[in-house]
Formats: sequence, structure tokens, C-alpha cells
Amino acid sequence: MTPDRSTNDISFFVIYMMMVIVIIMSTAINTSRSQPPYSCDQSSSSHKPLYPFCNVSLPIPNRVHDVVSRLTIDEKVLQLVNGAPAIPRLGISEYEWWSEALHGVSRHGKGVRFNGTITASTMFPQVILTAASFDSRLWYRIGQAIGREARAMYNEGQARGLTFWAPNINVLRDPRWGRGQETPGEDPLVVGDYSVSYVRGIQGDTFEGGKLDPYADHLQASACCKHFIANDLDNWKTADRYNFDANITQQDLADTFLPPFQKCVQQGQASGIMCAYNRVNGLPNCADYNLLTKTARQAWNFNGYIASDCDAVAIMHDVQGYSKLPEDAVSSVLKAGMDVNCGSYLKKYTKSAVEMNKLTEADIDRALENLFTIRMRLGLFNGDPKRGIYGNLGPQEVCSTEHQNLALEAARNGIVLLKNSLDFLPLSRTKTTSLAVIGPNAEATGTLLGNYEGVACKNITIFHALKHYVKNTRYHQGCVDYVNCTSIAIDEVLSIAKGVDYVILVMGLDQSQEREKHDRIELVLPGKQEDLVMAVARAAKKPVLLVLLCGGPVDVSFAKDDEKIGSILWAGYPGEAGGTALAEIIFGDHNPGGRLPMTWYPREFSNVPMTDMRMRPDPSSGYPGRTYRFYTGKTVFEFGHGLSYSNHSYKFVSSTQNKIILSPNKAIPSRSILVSRVGKGLCEKVEFMVAVSVENQGQASNHTVLLFAKWDDMDSNKHLTKQLVGYRRVSLGANESSEVEFVVKPCEYFSRANEDGLMVMQEGSYSLVVGDQEYDIDIVIR
Repeated sequence: MTPDRSTNDISFFVIYMMMVIVIIMSTAINTSRSQPPYSCDQSSSSHKPLYPFCNVSLPIPNRVHDVVSRLTIDEKVLQLVNGAPAIPRLGISEYEWWSEALHGVSRHGKGVRFNGTITASTMFPQVILTAASFDSRLWYRIGQAIGREARAMYNEGQARGLTFWAPNINVLRDPRWGRGQETPGEDPLVVGDYSVSYVRGIQGDTFEGGKLDPYADHLQASACCKHFIANDLDNWKTADRYNFDANITQQDLADTFLPPFQKCVQQGQASGIMCAYNRVNGLPNCADYNLLTKTARQAWNFNGYIASDCDAVAIMHDVQGYSKLPEDAVSSVLKAGMDVNCGSYLKKYTKSAVEMNKLTEADIDRALENLFTIRMRLGLFNGDPKRGIYGNLGPQEVCSTEHQNLALEAARNGIVLLKNSLDFLPLSRTKTTSLAVIGPNAEATGTLLGNYEGVACKNITIFHALKHYVKNTRYHQGCVDYVNCTSIAIDEVLSIAKGVDYVILVMGLDQSQEREKHDRIELVLPGKQEDLVMAVARAAKKPVLLVLLCGGPVDVSFAKDDEKIGSILWAGYPGEAGGTALAEIIFGDHNPGGRLPMTWYPREFSNVPMTDMRMRPDPSSGYPGRTYRFYTGKTVFEFGHGLSYSNHSYKFVSSTQNKIILSPNKAIPSRSILVSRVGKGLCEKVEFMVAVSVENQGQASNHTVLLFAKWDDMDSNKHLTKQLVGYRRVSLGANESSEVEFVVKPCEYFSRANEDGLMVMQEGSYSLVVGDQEYDIDIVIR
């Protein structure tokens, strides 16, 4: 019997139409996904009236006031949390405040997704390694790249916000801190300078700053200085970041904890601040009116929004017991100056706080005005963002060749050569016929990225990068259970080590050892890593190279002092191009010029309680102090340490003066004076230029010059005796010399905080130090 063709045709038609519908729906979904959410849609399909807050010709403060005035109390409350819902009746889109971009647009947070046209982003080295370059312009360029990729992802509809909660500018006070890897290190100057460069880059400012009008809609993306303040303990023994009360002197606040944030706000013009979980001297940061309003907004003229760390408001009631009722917590943070809650606490309890007369609607309006100001400065109330000044940024911007090359440059310039006995490195590419790469981090990709990572454009392991140089390269992880290294495959490893020209051991830490919510207890390599290194070093034909991947420092004194370990390289968490950068350095295609941005302490430092916040030493109790500016104990490697494939010499060659006379108006003669009494005019008048000649005595270029200020005394206030005041990155040819100039600011470089937290200058002898060269300066007060 012949089949019924009409039935088959109908069936085919039905299937065909279903396929068409699926394609149309898929296209519609993809189209909606590629369309960023925005307010004030002025397209012809929209029939909503054009409210004054959509009028781009009006000043932003006027537009903000208009939009807030139109909201009901229920709508206002819902805008106080990170996931702010849309307000359809006013044509206001949803907004997600929580996105991350610590060292590249991150998969963490709730604002960004990688499931569309853009599936990856450039992963730069973790910040601690980037800081080791001591190159402010490099930091700026990285910020620029991240800002462009962030805006591109927004334009492509893969981001629901443009507020990125970075940089982390808490000073690395303790080497065990799990988040030390996220910071620019232990020096307040470096941390502050890094914040300025990163913020200017990501927000769309120039390197010098000053391009962005704080009342205009030209922000490329919004940066957030975090965690304000003294959030440098995550989970150590019985203390965690939620319950910890940091007892800090006014002196330490003034010269260590506050300066990076002040610089981030005043020079960087950051548009966001995040208040931290912990308490400082009994008061939760997010409820501290003096900190958020008097200091940040009034003293520093902060013009932006303040976010809580996630659930920081809830823990004030639930963990710290600071607030008797949830409404008390809500009231205290809004009155203190906080604007948006990462979490849901304000959504749940703000309205009831108003009803209980603990809070006024005016308090809410104040916060909302700050929040809507940022959204308008980002151009998100100007209609379609693709038609704005950043509308041309799209998928071609993400993982571009330029950005990937920048990631490689950053890794190259950050990696630090800690030891190089008898010029063991670089290895010869032509004479090295076989290589063994051994260790738990040699073939790991995720370890290269550190935390707050995204999806990398590409990720070449250290083993594969080295194999590009020496085809006969063998690999073994050495530790059976990777970095934990509770056991080692000793027989296999030694067999490999004995049969090759050179052995490279890739050891260290990973996110199982140091991360958010997890601090270290010890400062040594985990498990049997040290045993593995020593066994291989004994078996190998020649000295071995030890490569360390870690954010915080480790005590590798055993390797520093062992002649069988020829060289040590610290590579932090070097990002997506870290494997390539290491291979280039090992084989001499690039000269390591990085310097340590933190002190490497001996294992005995683990006996110092992490909860002790004092920066200054206390000889009477044996407390050694913290960071190179105050620490009095032994070190494994000092802050600023870093070797090169060339030797460099320094010489102070010119200066306009070596005596500074301060003659402020004062009734009573004194050998010391408050900087505030000296005055801005006189401080600027006594600034001078000093030039240092730097000579490269070898072949390799790429060198970092560090300038320190030094005091000859340790007075009764336990002031610092040495601090970094300048740094320059130079590139010199073989046997070439060049002069590097520094502007010396005596009121800044030679002042120290007194016990009241006030900066004081003292009469006496000082010096500027570069390498082994000193330039003496006398300060006279009369």
C-alpha cells in the first residue's frame, strides 16, 4: 500500500515549523542576552515618558534627586542591596553591584557571566606579583585593560553591572594571611600607589589623573577600595574576620592602615569603598561614622558609594552582638554613611527600622543618592550604552593580543630572582639537552591564577612552557597528593632526576593552603615538599633550580643556604602567561627585575599571635614588630630583595641641597613640629630633586631602583627608622648608565606619626639610600 503523502507532508511541515520557532526563540534569547540592561530607553518602541532623570542635559545631582523623589518607600528599600531590582513603572533597569576584577574580570561575584559570546577574560598575575614589578605605569595599563574588558562584557550583555569590588589595598601586615596574595604587599606607599594606578586605569582616567569629572557620566567602570579598614585576618585559630576586634593605636592607623585608602580616594578618585567585617577598637567598620563620614567623606572629600562586605551588616547582630536588634544594625550603618548592603539584611529590616523610628526616610535617601549617582556616572541612565562613549568596546577587546602580551609582560617583570649562586641562571638553551620538571605546581593551570580568578584566555603550564625550550623534558608531580605532599614518589622522582642535565623543582602553595577564609598556621613548605627538594638536589648531576608559586612568603632557609640548590625564583601566582614568563627567564630571554614587596620571615615568626595588631616592636616582651619598617628580627629575604643577571652600581650625582631649614611661625622653640603647623606652602617650598646615576655592569637590562629614607635613631615612640619613598623601573643596555630623578618631599618622607596619630617632623640627621649609597640630609627647625 502506498504511504499517505499528505500525512507525511503535514508531519514534515509541523517539524519544520517547530524548528523555525526554536530558531526564532533562540535568536530572541541571544539578542536579549547581547543587549545590556539600561534605564531611560528612548527607542521608538518605548511609550514611557521621558522623566527629568533621563535628561542628559541636566546636572547629575539634579537627575539623581528627581529619580529618588519618585520612589516609594518599598522601592527605596529594595535598592539598598547588591541585587537591585528593576522598577518597570519608571523604566529603571535592574542593577547588580557585586562584580569582581582583582586581576582580570572575574567569574566570582554575581554581576558577570562567561556563557555568551565572550567565554574568557585576560588573567593577569595575582596582585602581589604585579606589585613586585614596582612599575606604576604597568599597574595603570593593567587597570586600563581590565576596564575595557569589563565594559565590553557589559556591552555584550554578559554583565549586569559595572561596579567592580577591587582593588584590595589592605597592607600585608602578617605573612600568614590567606588573602595577602590579593594585595600589593606590606609597604603603604606601594599599596597606595598601586591603588591609584589601578583605579585610574579601570575607571577611564589618565595615568596622571584629572581627566574624569566626578559629576560627569564618563566612568568606564567603577573601582572600589577595600576592605576599609584593617581587614587582614581571615581565619586563624579561634579568630576569624567576622568576630575579630582589631585593637589598633592611633599611631599605627596614621602611618600604616589609613594612608593607602586616603591615596586611593584622593589621588585615585575611586568611586567606591567597601567597609570591612571586623571591628576596630570595638566598633564595626560599617557602623563607624568617624571612619565612613568624617574621615572618608569629609576629610578626604570622597565622592562615591560605600558598600558593605557581604553580610557584614548581618554579622553585627548575628555574630558580634554589637546590635541588639536587626533594625539597630540597619540604622547604625545607614547613619554611619554606608550606602549598599551586599546581602539581604537591609531589604529585610530597613522598613521596620523606619517604622520603629530608628531610621528616617531621609537617611535612606542619602544612601540612594550616592548609589544612583554612580549608575549615572557610568552612563547607565543615558539610553542605550552601546551608543555612549564606551559603546564601541566589544568582544574584540577581550583576550586581545595586546592584553595577553601585557599579561606576559607583567609576569616577566614581577618574577623575583631570590638566589643565583655562581650565576647558575640563566640556563643555556643550546647546551641543555635534557630537563626534568618536578613538583606539584609544575603542571597545574589553576594554581597560576590565584584567587578571584576568571576564565583565562589561555593557560600554559610551566612544564609545557619549558618543553618549548627543551624537547627532551620529563615531568613528575613528585608529591602524591600535590601541594599537601603527605607522601612523595621518591624512587620514580630520583630516577628521573639522575638521568637529565638539569632539574627544575616547582613547589610552593595553592588555594588549599592560602585563600579567603583560610590563613596559614606555619610559614614552611607544606608536608614533605622540603624533603622532596633536598632528596632531588642530592641526586641530581648539577645544582637544581627551585621555583616557588605562592602568594605569602615561605621560609626556604634550607634552600637559601644549600649549595646544591643553585637558584631560587619566586613567581607568586603569575597568571595565564606565567609559565611562558618563567621559561623565558630561566633560559635568559628575559632578565628578572622584580623585587619582593614583602618581608620573608623565618618559621619562628609563627609564634607571634596573628591577632596582635601592633606594627612597632616591644623589646620588653620580645615582640618583634611587623614589616620591614618596624620588624627587628631575622629575615629569610628582606623587603625589596631581588637579584638580576647583571650587577648594577649607584651614585648620587646631583641635588640642590642637603640642609632643610624650617622656619614656621611658632611661639615656643622646639626640635619637633607638627607637619600641619609647617603648612602646605612651606612643605612645597622645601621639596627638591635628587638624581641617582645607575650603571648596568653586565649584559642584561630591566632593573628596579628603590629609594629609601633613613633615620639614625629609634626614639621612645618606636618610630620607624627606614621607609621606601620612591622607585623607578629602568632598562639599560650592556654597560650603559642613566640618571634617575626623584622628587624629595621632606614633610612627607621625613615625618613620622606620634602617639596621637599626628605627623611630626624632628630636627636631626637623615639620609636617602639607594643600594649601598647614602645621601645625608640635615633638618633644622628654627
